[in-house]
Amino acid sequence: MTQGMERAEAGVGRARRCRWASVGRSTHPDPAIAGREAARAALSDQADAGLLLVFASGAHELRPLAAEISDVAAGIPVVGCSSAGEIGGGGAGAASVVVLALGGDGLSFSAAAVSAADDPRDAGARAGACVGDVADRDHHVLLLLTDGPPARQAEIVRGAYSVAGAGVPLVGGGAAHPEHDGASALLYGGTLLNDAVIGVAIGSDAPIGVGVRHGWRAVGDPLLVTRAAPGRVLELDGRAAAEVYRERLGGRPSLDVMLTHPLGLQRRVGEAHVRFVDDDDAPDGSVGCALPAGALAWVMEAERDDVLAATDAACADALAGLGDHPAQALLVFDCAARLRLLGDATGDELARIAHHAGDATVAGLYTWGEIARTRGSAGFHQQTLVVLALA
Repeated sequence: MTQGMERAEAGVGRARRCRWASVGRSTHPDPAIAGREAARAALSDQADAGLLLVFASGAHELRPLAAEISDVAAGIPVVGCSSAGEIGGGGAGAASVVVLALGGDGLSFSAAAVSAADDPRDAGARAGACVGDVADRDHHVLLLLTDGPPARQAEIVRGAYSVAGAGVPLVGGGAAHPEHDGASALLYGGTLLNDAVIGVAIGSDAPIGVGVRHGWRAVGDPLLVTRAAPGRVLELDGRAAAEVYRERLGGRPSLDVMLTHPLGLQRRVGEAHVRFVDDDDAPDGSVGCALPAGALAWVMEAERDDVLAATDAACADALAGLGDHPAQALLVFDCAARLRLLGDATGDELARIAHHAGDATVAGLYTWGEIARTRGSAGFHQQTLVVLALA
């Protein structure tokens, strides 16, 4: 892929009847067949689809899957990414493909894909520029799908915000794959992209709502990030970050302990921005964590009930943004770390989402990093649930 790709003109258009959303899912082991089954189920007898969103397990061979979905789409814009788990068609699972079709009168779409390897902030700005193509609608949202390390995702969000402005919410997530199985990638038409960002502008005549919750709470005294590098915290309170983090947790943490003790960056309004900590025995005593130097951070903790309560709150916040309008679709970006944390309670979370959705279509994925900006310029999250509601 070149550094910049032209916006997909086929993705800009008006359909002919009221807004609708439809989801298709396949668990077939053959990636081409799975892609074809999911795409056909999503499109069904719909003749005016404007966009296909694809969430496909990273355990699949993605190239034939993407090619088959693009063939079924027959000119309808196709965007998506690999996932650590797929949500839709009655639940969640691994090694599946979920395709969400959106269309009908009152919706407009525009898509752009840009390489983010060299300058992620500029890439976010260029991908986000597609929001201008749907400016004639009353309501807008910019969907961002990314591939690359957490530090790059945060810069992509800042770049997208620089062109979308404060009035356009940002939502999305990072491409993922099941642990120790597969590879991450973005899907843009029938092609695969790495180290890139896809921007999808959605314009609607009806309201759009966003919910962002995680349920974590701060414990203990704050820690000052005294030295940091992109994607790593070198020092906390003037000492090696790993040493300080281990002191707070009472020893060298296991993966499960790290998952239940992220660091939180407090904000003036709303929940903290959560960052996963990877204590990976780095020789310099640093830890993997996307926090900037000068930030005040707290060790966070939560119980399963707190995380599930956050699910209810995120759905309620998203639906509240629709006012009296019924939801057509809930698009869910859930963190892969939450999937591991909830374990056998994952079904409870999905049941809660389905309860809030009612008759609305539900689709989504488990991501590596979530994107949600409704206020301020920051919008990169981890171990968080993001819900987009479309009326």
